[in-house]
Amino acid sequence: MTNLMLQGVGMTSQRTRERLIQRLMEQGVTNEQVLDIIRNTPRHIFLDEALSHRAYEDSSLPIGFGQTLSQPYIVARMTELLVGASGKLDKVLEIGTGSGYQTVVLAQLVKQLYSVERIKPLQDKARDRLKTLGLRNVFLKHADGGFGWPEKGPYDAILSAAAPRVVPESLKQQLAPGGVLVIPVGGDQQELQLIMRDGDSDTFVTRSIEPVKFVPLLSGTTR
Repeated sequence: MTNLMLQGVGMTSQRTRERLIQRLMEQGVTNEQVLDIIRNTPRHIFLDEALSHRAYEDSSLPIGFGQTLSQPYIVARMTELLVGASGKLDKVLEIGTGSGYQTVVLAQLVKQLYSVERIKPLQDKARDRLKTLGLRNVFLKHADGGFGWPEKGPYDAILSAAAPRVVPESLKQQLAPGGVLVIPVGGDQQELQLIMRDGDSDTFVTRSIEPVKFVPLLSGTTR
C-alpha cells in the first residue's frame, strides 16, 4: 500500500484532517484501513486553488463540468462497503474518475484499478494527480461509463461515482463470480445499493444502504 503523505499547511494541515476522520467515525465509518487512507490522502490537490482551503470539510465541492468532488463520508462509506463485501480486490472497475480522489483512495486498496471517465479534461487532470502521487496500478479510459470496460473484465468489484436511473445490465455482467457492485441508483430520489453476484450465476442480490445524492450517469463523451 502506498503512503501518500503530501503535507498541507494551514487549512490542509494534519489537525484539519484529524477533525475530518473524527467526523467520519461519528457517522459510522469503522474500517481502520479506509480511515487511514482518507487521513493520508491529500484531498486539497484535487481542487482548484480557490477551493483548496475547504478540502477537509465533509462536503462535496465543484470541480467544473457540472461534476463534484464527492463528500469524504460517501467516499469512505462506498469504499468500506466494497472492501467489506469483496472476497478479493485484484481487479476493480471505477465508473467516473472525476477529480481522481475516489480513484486514489481505491488504488491504495486494490491490485489493479480500471477507471472510466466521459469528460476528457477531467480525466487529463486526474492522470496528472495520479502521476504526482506515484500510483502506477491505475488504468484510465475516456469512455461512456454506462458500458463499463468489458474487455478488461471480469471485476472483483465495481464502484460507480455517478447515478443511473436503473442499474446498467452491462455492469452487472462484468462482475466476476461473487463480485460486488456499489452504485447510487435513481433520479431525484437516489439510494446507494450494494449488489452481489451469487457465484457465477445470473442471480444478483441487492441491498439498499442509504439515501444519497450523486450527479447522474450520463451517456456519451466530452472532449
